[in-house]
Amino acid sequence: MSSTSSISPSRSISTLVLGEFEGGRIKPSCLSAVEAAKSLGKDNSISMLLAGSGSSLREAAAMAASLHPSVSEVLVADSDMFAHPLAEPWAKLIHLAQQKGSYSHVIASSGSFGKNIFPRAAALLDVSPITDVVEISDSHLFVRPIYAGNALSTVRYTGAGPCMLTIRSTSFPASTIIDDSKSNEAPISQVDLSTFNEESVGKSRFVKLASQATERPDLGNARVVVTGGRALKTAENFKMIEKLAEKLGAAVGATRAAVDAGYVPNDLQVGQTGKIVAPELYMAFGVSGAIQHLAGMKDSKVIVAVNKDADAPIFQVADYGLVGDLFEVIPELLEKLPEKK
Repeated sequence: MSSTSSISPSRSISTLVLGEFEGGRIKPSCLSAVEAAKSLGKDNSISMLLAGSGSSLREAAAMAASLHPSVSEVLVADSDMFAHPLAEPWAKLIHLAQQKGSYSHVIASSGSFGKNIFPRAAALLDVSPITDVVEISDSHLFVRPIYAGNALSTVRYTGAGPCMLTIRSTSFPASTIIDDSKSNEAPISQVDLSTFNEESVGKSRFVKLASQATERPDLGNARVVVTGGRALKTAENFKMIEKLAEKLGAAVGATRAAVDAGYVPNDLQVGQTGKIVAPELYMAFGVSGAIQHLAGMKDSKVIVAVNKDADAPIFQVADYGLVGDLFEVIPELLEKLPEKK
């Protein structure tokens, strides 16, 4: 990537991290983004940008201020325009924050939130973003997967500032660090939105949010994931996967084929065009192991596969494999596993 102007290597590093929250709590992916920002340099000044309205935003800001010792400032944009994370107002907010803060880097996680906002924000700032970063070698040298994760590309950014990155949260794991000491809290500053108006919102509008109420952990951050494939044959049969996940306290995942067949909603899809996961335990039932699916789960710590086809590609990446009929294996597991307490 190149541009007529470039960032000087000697310039001090300052990073703007996009903060995502729900119900007043910062999402774990934001903590991974802060960890990634730390990798850019020792003297990196990290600011977290939050936008929303009401008590949920205030609670999230208070949490962000003590979330991580590396966060030096929390920027808050409080307006009904940010009640829902639409790309247009968020992109203009990033543009406004960049004009005032002159950050060398802007970072977000590679979830739907960051992927929705970053292209528009990058266009407004006239820069080329680098996506799906899995390793930061230097402040302007990054590693990202290509060809469905079968190869890694090293990219040096030589364009104009800021350098915009989306990072894979699974590659920058971080445990929640909340400091109860008020002396270590980062200051919270309000973003001046006097230049914002209804035209800033753009032509898109929020219609509704459709989500399933469940006590299961979030797929992107779960310690254990149980995934089913097209071999389950029907949505009714897929409920066996859900029952097993409940017993294990696990998240439910699915292959693209299972999603396309209508067994489960598409927010449960794991793979190149779905979610990238790296749990401690990944259990795959009736999953053949297509390259697009492997791209989304092959970094899991332990992979267990059950498939009646002994030549299924999933066994090439599995730590434990069982050649068997899932309609016999899952009921036996349900019978023998204790109830989750």
